[in-house]
Amino acid sequence: MQSAEHLLTRLKELNEIGIALSRQRDINSLLETILEAAKRITHADAGTLYLLEPDHQQLRFEIMRTDSLNIAMGGTSGVPITFYPIHLYDQDGNPNHAMVVSHSALSGETVNIPDAYVAEGYDFSGTKKFDAKTGYRSQSFLSVPMRNHEDEVIGVLQLINALDRENGEIIPFSQDDQQLLESLASQAAIALTNRRLIEQLEKLFEAFIQLINTAIDDKSPYTGGHCARVPVLTMMLAEAVNRTTKGPLKDFVMTDKDRHELKIAGLLHDCGKITTPVHVVDKATKLQTLFDRIQLVDTRFEVLKRDAEIAMLRSLSFLSGRGEVENEEDAAILAEYEARIRQLNEDREFLRRCNIGGEAMSDDDIARVQRIAAYRWRDTTGLEVSLLSDDELENLTLRAGTLTQAEREIIKHHIVVTIKMLEALPWPKYLKNVPEYAGGHHERMDGKGYPRGLMREQMSVQARVMGIADIFEALTAKDRPYKVGKTLTESLTILGKFKLGGHIDPDLFDVFIREKVYLDYAKHFLAPEQIDEVDLSKIPGVNL
Repeated sequence: MQSAEHLLTRLKELNEIGIALSRQRDINSLLETILEAAKRITHADAGTLYLLEPDHQQLRFEIMRTDSLNIAMGGTSGVPITFYPIHLYDQDGNPNHAMVVSHSALSGETVNIPDAYVAEGYDFSGTKKFDAKTGYRSQSFLSVPMRNHEDEVIGVLQLINALDRENGEIIPFSQDDQQLLESLASQAAIALTNRRLIEQLEKLFEAFIQLINTAIDDKSPYTGGHCARVPVLTMMLAEAVNRTTKGPLKDFVMTDKDRHELKIAGLLHDCGKITTPVHVVDKATKLQTLFDRIQLVDTRFEVLKRDAEIAMLRSLSFLSGRGEVENEEDAAILAEYEARIRQLNEDREFLRRCNIGGEAMSDDDIARVQRIAAYRWRDTTGLEVSLLSDDELENLTLRAGTLTQAEREIIKHHIVVTIKMLEALPWPKYLKNVPEYAGGHHERMDGKGYPRGLMREQMSVQARVMGIADIFEALTAKDRPYKVGKTLTESLTILGKFKLGGHIDPDLFDVFIREKVYLDYAKHFLAPEQIDEVDLSKIPGVNL
């Protein structure tokens, strides 16, 4: 009766171990749990867990524990295992059945040895050397192969020295021990395989994300750099919020699951740009499409200059018969021509400057562009037309930047595509917030953002974090074709104005400043000349 009760207790313990194995996410912790559980249910003093390396056809020491010698190696112990792997085949390709664990791996059979010192058929010379060196006595052995759901051996559990539960003496492993360990090994192999499959799928998914970002990078190296930096800055700020102990965000905490979810969202926050036309993304000048059309305008100026020269020469020829300046009237014609050429050259250079784009274009400059646009020239069909087309005029009179309103709408559409792409994916529960985090980085706290016009209270902290990261990266980026990277002072001044204007989260801005997230980021990604001495008392919105 006691034996039955004892067995029932051990079966209950085995069931609890199975539940624990299914909950373990970290591979090292899982392996350690497996070995410790195996030792516990068999009351063994020592044990080793080996994992199979199919490519190298060998068993690698993964976890080692010997309680009586206080040995803990591998796993979470922090102590590396320095023993060489056990080869399953010799140099001639012959299977190695001399070692107990290699025999278990090759044959898929359990090996139960009451006493290694009298056992036949196996080579225990290495064990005896270890015993002689440490004073240990390796006696009973139990080696069980770990089979996955496809009946493939993926490792071996080997236990040494079963101990009597009453007096602590070394005894052979019983048949009950063997059956329980075989059951545990089966559960452990499936748990380990599942964990590996999950990790492989996670790595595959992250690799697929990197593939998308690489595709975007191939279209535009500027956007590719942005896709790499925003996730880093997002995590920097999120960690700063996580460790803050004062203010409205002091209760915000992140688990490892939360960190992984936010990291994935950061990596995917601009995935919709894969559909954005590259000539819009990379528009470095106002007239750039597939190429910079300022060169076409240059050509038209050359036509106007030649027209002026021809008109002048015709007038001189009519007056003098030889095209030489011989009187005041000819001199006046030549002076008028030279003035016209100077004006055309100045106008051309002016348009080239306007084409660069900038922070603000004055009303006077816009009026001058409009006057120049009204110049007339004959195109390739012989028609007399304005020097600038309506589209060219619209682009060259942009007050700020290089994008027209239509092009801005194209750029803004990327977030709509991003949300559609992400919401179409069958996210697992632990990544279910990725679309919300990634899709909210262009929203504003006052509801004036896009694409959904969300208010602050409708957004998660993570989405608001990503909004600040996206803006600050864009301000400081030094690899954009249409601007130079701003200094820390310039960038923080703009960010502070955004706080006061209801654009970004004020509490997150405070953490960004207080925890000096901006400085940590700058040390990694900004050029030395961008990292100036910031006087926080002069930054708008800073609460010192």
